[in-house]
Amino acid sequence: MGKITGFLEFTRELPKKRSPQERVKDYKEFEERYSEEKLNQQSARCMDCGTPFCHDGCPVGNLIPEFNDAVYRKSYQEAYEILSSTNNFPEFTGRICPAPCETSCVLGINQPAITIEEIEKHIIEIAFENGHVKPKIPNVRTGKKVAVIGSGPAGMAAATQLNSAGHNVTLFERDDEPGGLLRYGIPDFKLEKWVVERRINVMKEEGVEIKCNANVGVNISISDLLREYHAIVLAGGSTIPRDLEIPGRDLKGIHYAMDFLKQQNKRVSKKEVKDEEILARGKNVVVIGGGDTGSDCVGTSNRQKAASVTQFELMPMPPKSRSPYMPWPTYPMILKTTSSHEEGAKRHWAIATKEFIGDESGNLKALKIVDLQWKFTEEQKPAQFVEVPGSETEIPCERAFLAMGFVHPQHEGLLSQLDIELDERGNVKASDKEFHTNISKIFAAGDMRRGQSLVVWAISEGRECARKVDEYLMGFSLLETKDQSILHRV
Repeated sequence: MGKITGFLEFTRELPKKRSPQERVKDYKEFEERYSEEKLNQQSARCMDCGTPFCHDGCPVGNLIPEFNDAVYRKSYQEAYEILSSTNNFPEFTGRICPAPCETSCVLGINQPAITIEEIEKHIIEIAFENGHVKPKIPNVRTGKKVAVIGSGPAGMAAATQLNSAGHNVTLFERDDEPGGLLRYGIPDFKLEKWVVERRINVMKEEGVEIKCNANVGVNISISDLLREYHAIVLAGGSTIPRDLEIPGRDLKGIHYAMDFLKQQNKRVSKKEVKDEEILARGKNVVVIGGGDTGSDCVGTSNRQKAASVTQFELMPMPPKSRSPYMPWPTYPMILKTTSSHEEGAKRHWAIATKEFIGDESGNLKALKIVDLQWKFTEEQKPAQFVEVPGSETEIPCERAFLAMGFVHPQHEGLLSQLDIELDERGNVKASDKEFHTNISKIFAAGDMRRGQSLVVWAISEGRECARKVDEYLMGFSLLETKDQSILHRV
């Protein structure tokens, strides 16, 4: 490495953020950039550790020590070339990834881990600023046509890779703009939409055709696609939210989290909201679900000036640091305080919502909740909970957002018309190695195949699936896999 004593000389330091009081006034990203000196110091912390577990912890197999070394030497174009060889969209993962690479960092055993995610974001932003990001237009076209259905991160990655292999790729998106959850799921204060648009423009310049308002199985015939394209990739995501079927569910004021977030993303983009507006202003908001989507609801509710924001989680509060059951380098389930939590929210764990309570007009006015006691034993799996006697209570609530995850992709329409085979969880059935469905020319990738997951896993799925499609079309493929990127280190 460029500075083998860097980890002894410098400690982990994240870029400054605008204060919570200031940033809740708008929907812009609020993290500042490192100075060149700070960026140099943070990359210098990367150790010459011999076996970089960070590489294996990264779903796309980023060559992390290599790009850290290049950043330390201020060879930013080299750093970009190393990073982009394994990750099509580091501007996304550098902003919204939970960084499993950092929890695998060897330095993280007894010191704070390397700021890998921030360094990644700086590499790609410097690359765009210096003109290093250029459209990669294939020299030769194969004449093969591929349809990719779904323009989220998995579909975008598959389309980019297949286009680079010389195939003619068309990306179908049922919404009015491409990007999937990057566009209409993740709030702008975490990922401003000019970042997505910038990458979409690069893809278009490379030759990827993008068709929006194109709902395959509704206003686009799947039989036409089967006839016109040599291969089809299903990358529509996991879109059916988990419901909470308790008394009072039909009251006004109870909404799925993604409906709430999508509306606000449209407002920020100055697009018309055609459905009944979902707003938190002046309301007592309760977010049911303790994950990232719930956190996004917290941040959005604060920006809409909710009267109060409370977040419930069914599970008990996780530990603040690794326990013996979460040894390094596994990804630890520890307490996570997001930027949205910093802006203000009451957080409660081991809580179950038993009933939605309404007023005489059918509007939500309160929740009936109860404390839970969890029992974790080796003999009793999965863990069980019981209600704590006498803990039942009511709290005021005029807006409840259900953020309890997603169960599977939408079956009606495209999947039912194809008679595609599903797995036991209701996802499209396709193997981890081949990504092939039960229909010869149809493949599946991303959340539609593996279930609800991370953006970085979606990118990895899209890349790996693209290679299998390329092999199917050509009999071989020069597209790189994650396993092959490991060989670059030898």
